[in-house]
Amino acid sequence: MLSTVPAVIFKTRVRDESVGGENPFRWQDVSTDELFKGKKIVVLALPGAYTPTCSNKHLPGFDDKYQELIDQGIDEVYCLSVNDAFVMYQWSKHLDIKHVKMLPDGNGLFTQGMGMLVKKENVGFGSRSWRYSMLVDDLKIIKLFSEPGKVDNCPDDPFTVSDADTLLAYLKQDK
Repeated sequence: MLSTVPAVIFKTRVRDESVGGENPFRWQDVSTDELFKGKKIVVLALPGAYTPTCSNKHLPGFDDKYQELIDQGIDEVYCLSVNDAFVMYQWSKHLDIKHVKMLPDGNGLFTQGMGMLVKKENVGFGSRSWRYSMLVDDLKIIKLFSEPGKVDNCPDDPFTVSDADTLLAYLKQDK
């Protein structure tokens, strides 16, 4: 297992009214250091926006438990997926996500660096992230909750250990 998160540049977008139009956003590069250095971060990583388990359970569960995570000393919670910034933004709006920050890994560089890039060609997704959650403290991976059975073209979508309750229980018992 990796001891630190991969050093990558995320292609994000930020609202900029000077852009105009219905999509007033500009691109902004954000480094791993900017997101993780000197901070205690929770990351939930999932296969794809708008997909059933990701939309019905995984992301909403972390948004619902956001304040409890913050109360355990977490600085921020990021949802990472191998999707572009525009898809991640629209998905969060669609689900009415209030707290979790969306982290697009459109090229899959972070996911690949984590060793979590898997093929999901059997469902027409191409390469995506394996489902996991983790606790990161100042770039160091403290705890990783990876779903069992990681394999290319997995015939099912396991969701047993990467949920918000499991990570929250870990934080509470670790105090």
